[in-house]
Amino acid sequence: MLNIPMEHGLLLAALLFSLGFIGVLIRRNILFVLMSLEIMLNAAGLAFVVAAARWEQADGQIMFLMVLTLAAAEVAVGLALLVQLYRRYQTLDMDVLSQLRG
Repeated sequence: MLNIPMEHGLLLAALLFSLGFIGVLIRRNILFVLMSLEIMLNAAGLAFVVAAARWEQADGQIMFLMVLTLAAAEVAVGLALLVQLYRRYQTLDMDVLSQLRG
């Protein structure tokens, strides 16, 4: 079996996490912010799997299953909130929704 060096896997996880973080900071649409959060969660899960493969332990895969469960719950709640926000205000722009407070 072909082994990928741990540094390459962690570098990919860091790159994905950085892309997700930049997406959270830059995007104004709430749907894209949620997708960027999903990328960040998957990057963290990838880091767990890479580390577990390095030390030949199953703990990383178990943690990845927990991350996937958390991501599924976040998507369910987030999309329900998005549907309600869109029905009420007809927009998903965070700037417009934050101005509605006052």
